[in-house]
Amino acid sequence: MMRLAILGAGSHGRVVAESAAALGWSISFFDDVRTGSVDGHAVLGTAADLLAGQTQFDGVIAAIGDNRTRLDWILRLRTAGATITTIVDPSCRVSPSAHVGEGSFLACASIVGTGASLGVGCILNTAASVDHDCRLADAVHLSPGVRLSGNVDIGEASWLGTGSSVRNNIVIGRDVVAGVGSAVVGNIASGQTVVGVPARPLEQPN
Repeated sequence: MMRLAILGAGSHGRVVAESAAALGWSISFFDDVRTGSVDGHAVLGTAADLLAGQTQFDGVIAAIGDNRTRLDWILRLRTAGATITTIVDPSCRVSPSAHVGEGSFLACASIVGTGASLGVGCILNTAASVDHDCRLADAVHLSPGVRLSGNVDIGEASWLGTGSSVRNNIVIGRDVVAGVGSAVVGNIASGQTVVGVPARPLEQPN
């Protein structure tokens, strides 16, 4: 059986582990806080322990919710020689013409459409859908139920909240946050937080 190391034994790591187990992987966790075992899978050590000993595993995935932290660990593990692994739940539908970058995780019932492209370390959570010809840069996170229409372009490390939706041909910059249930109907500049229907920049306190 192929051995998978999961960095992060929190709630997201547990979700990744369930999908990986369904694909036939043998699971081990590494976590800086949790010890013992999680859901019957051993926690073998810390992040530093994994970095030092990752070559004993057939695959490694960083199951960390924070986009920038996840991407940083993927790059560090890759540099150390780890085989960065993508986990796609068996219930997903991924177009044969789509590209899913290494270290990404596609949760149950998520969809990646024709010609779409996902970068390194992306997360598509439960029932998120990416329509045709969308382009997601590295470490983009789509929460449960997010809907992207066709030809949407999302910059690095952006995060879309649960149930948000994006009109076709929209460009979203880097490090953007779209709040829960947001309806994105216009382009969003890098670094902005938007909320509402239609989504508008969140006013900052004086």
